[in-house]
Amino acid sequence: MAAGKEIRTKIKSVENTRKITKAMEMVAASKMRKAQERMKQARPYAEKIAHVAVHMAYAHPEYKHPFTLRRENHKRVGLIIVTSDKGLCGGLNTNVLRLVVNHMKSWDGQGIQVDVTAFGNKGIGFMQRSGAGVVSQINALGDSPHIEKLIGPVKVMLDAYVEGRIDALYLAYNQFVNTMKQEPQLRQLLPLEQAAGDEAERLQHHWDYIYEPDAKPVVDGLLTRYVESLIYQAVVENVACEQSARMVAMKNATDNAKQLVADLSLEYNKARQAGITQEILEIAAASAAN
Repeated sequence: MAAGKEIRTKIKSVENTRKITKAMEMVAASKMRKAQERMKQARPYAEKIAHVAVHMAYAHPEYKHPFTLRRENHKRVGLIIVTSDKGLCGGLNTNVLRLVVNHMKSWDGQGIQVDVTAFGNKGIGFMQRSGAGVVSQINALGDSPHIEKLIGPVKVMLDAYVEGRIDALYLAYNQFVNTMKQEPQLRQLLPLEQAAGDEAERLQHHWDYIYEPDAKPVVDGLLTRYVESLIYQAVVENVACEQSARMVAMKNATDNAKQLVADLSLEYNKARQAGITQEILEIAAASAAN
């Protein structure tokens, strides 16, 4: 029964693995609920400040912020990539990194160089292995990221844009749709995206602000908060995506382990039955010989 003993060992190993994946599934489910609440709380502010910032691009103050000025003939762009620190979350990181690589290849074909800011160990490791120019990075943001930790790496990119070292700034992250679906996104942060259709025409001719006490500090503060809030929203969205994807991945692993145990148990029973049958035949043969 050497084969039977080997199968029993495999069954025990798979059952132990199943216990681990089940525990990880339950932990991810608990964290997912908290992450979704945090994401939903941040969304209204991020959407509103993005709306105001787009309107700001059409305003006609005496001071025009560099973030609102469009530049032609891009030679270098900045790219902020948001990924997770840990794996075991399905294709979450792979999908956003695949999107990033496709755009980087497109920019390279146009002769545009890319500076990268990476959030999360997965993005940092991938960009370093691929030879990309990583100018700033941060990891270990945890399940409850704070915007104060993001300001340093982001400021590297904002300073580069203001000084003219990059001509545009993009943000790549996973957007939470629902528990089963997360979509990779690549969004242009700078210069400010333009409105479309009738909204653009209305803002072009009938939009402005009154600034107190002066336009420069108000616009500077607003547009800096705009970039920081959208990046923070991308980070909390990515955390919610990570926990959802990990919960689904661990559930699939648990189900697969359960099926594998059933298959191995059937194989073990067949081997045991064959062994018993063989012993009976040997006893019968010995009795007939006597």
